[in-house]
Amino acid sequence: MEAILQIDNLTVSFDGFKAVNSVNTEIAQGEIRFFIGPNGAGKTTLLDAICGRVKPVDGQVLFNGKLDVTRYAEHEIVNIGIGRKFQVPSVFTSLTVEENMELAVVKDRSLYASLFAGMSKAQQACNDDILNTIGLYEKRRRGAAALSHGEKQWLEIGMLLAQQPKLMLLDEPVAGMGRSETEKTGELLKKICQDCTVVVVEHDMQFVRDFATRVTVLHEGAVLDEGSVFDVQNNPKVIDVYLGRGGEQDA
Repeated sequence: MEAILQIDNLTVSFDGFKAVNSVNTEIAQGEIRFFIGPNGAGKTTLLDAICGRVKPVDGQVLFNGKLDVTRYAEHEIVNIGIGRKFQVPSVFTSLTVEENMELAVVKDRSLYASLFAGMSKAQQACNDDILNTIGLYEKRRRGAAALSHGEKQWLEIGMLLAQQPKLMLLDEPVAGMGRSETEKTGELLKKICQDCTVVVVEHDMQFVRDFATRVTVLHEGAVLDEGSVFDVQNNPKVIDVYLGRGGEQDA
């Protein structure tokens, strides 16, 4: 399958320390790709480089085979189809679920634009479909503050979907969730990947085993291994540096 993201020799350095060290990988369209590894392995920094929060000192990140996103500003990368969700939900708790979704599709987020732009029927229908997908349609008029932790995560994923990304980057989306909410999140990602490739940084190995199509293991900023969940978790090097040190719980 055609690659939607190609990472070539990507290196990110902070005061001489290589947080990401010559990473090479390709992510195919429709994948749910998981990046795993111990703390300090460079997982979040890699996402930061893809979405423009940090600039690499070397390498490139090709999106759709042509655009090197390392040359773009963070807001420009959002506009070309890459959405990023951070670990802590950043929904607007003073607004309703529906109002959060409306804000997500407003291009000019100034107060005037947000209050007076209005929603087209097509946009409203799209948001309603997304709310059904994330399981919050019946709660659309509730305040976001009343949602559970898991529901806030789903709402933020829904807000990303409202921007119609082609690639979604998720940083520990099931952190703090119970098993039931974690499984629902995995099923949600399986629906999403039909139209939008998903990249996930995660520590919950059960979640990885249940929902990853492919796994990349990072260690000290570099790729240690890559392949199916079965192959990766049976690699002696991975067991030694990650899984064998409690990585299934809290690495």
